[in-house]
Amino acid sequence: MRLPVLLGTLLASLAVAAPCPGQPPQLPALSQLEPLPPAPAPTIESAPAAGPPVEYFDLDAWLATNGGPTVPREGWSWQILPDGIIYKAYLANPKESRLSTLIFSEQDDDALWDSTLGGRIGLLRYGTCDAAWPQGWQIDIEGSAQVRLDPDEDLDLRSVDYRIGVPLTYGYGRHRLKLAYYHLCSHLGDEFLLDNLLYPRLNYVRDVLSLGYAYYVTDNVRLYAEMGWGFYTDVSEPWEFLFGAEYAPSQPTGIRGAPFAAIHGHLRQEIDFSGNLVVQAGWAWRGDTSSHLLRTGVHYYNGLSDQYSFYQYFEQQIGFGVWYDF
Repeated sequence: MRLPVLLGTLLASLAVAAPCPGQPPQLPALSQLEPLPPAPAPTIESAPAAGPPVEYFDLDAWLATNGGPTVPREGWSWQILPDGIIYKAYLANPKESRLSTLIFSEQDDDALWDSTLGGRIGLLRYGTCDAAWPQGWQIDIEGSAQVRLDPDEDLDLRSVDYRIGVPLTYGYGRHRLKLAYYHLCSHLGDEFLLDNLLYPRLNYVRDVLSLGYAYYVTDNVRLYAEMGWGFYTDVSEPWEFLFGAEYAPSQPTGIRGAPFAAIHGHLRQEIDFSGNLVVQAGWAWRGDTSSHLLRTGVHYYNGLSDQYSFYQYFEQQIGFGVWYDF
């Protein structure tokens, strides 16, 4: 009788300790539970990074290095003796102040050698600080001696035109404006006068106020027009008109260079608004850290002479030249 009693007692204890299938387990009383510690609040420092950091792009620095003349610039300031020219010289205009040399054949006069010794620098600017394509207001000074030599006569000096000027220029985006004063006077060479005693010496003088406008169709293409009025003239007469188009690299070219082409017209009142047409084409190099431009190529000139001591004489020039613009 003792064995059945033990089995009954064992089954009764199993029925209490293990619930029946399908019944939820018995949970302990709430008084027996211990409270959980509070979770720490999330902080920014503890948050994991969402991904790799994004590189910073400096748009101003990129524009200063890669932006051409058509990109509007901000951040203007006053600068004394700034680097760079806002309103650049017309490439095919032989009367600009620059460094150049040109050897050509003239249809009625064999070979001649024209050189320009001069340049243009900035004096004062209120504008951007970049040297390649500055924008803002700027006062420049320019000057040159434009010399003609005769290779067939032991390089005798035939004539020289002297020019000095003070341009006030403005540039923003695609637009360039110029209000300028310049003085020009022409002189015959001593050797030429000794060989041509009967040639009349002309006192060709111009003091001129000029207004010019240039527009960059693209970074490399510029159109321009200019008019000048001489408030004091001798031999010459007051009005002149200049116009043209040119293609030249606006970005640094490195050692390889890039092509250029330019056409320029000049009409003058003293020759009944006739004048000359100049076409130049060749290869050019733009500076790495400045806008200085070195060019070399062919030159064609058709019209009345640009050496104003011979302003009434027709010339047709075909030659080869080297030009350097600041």
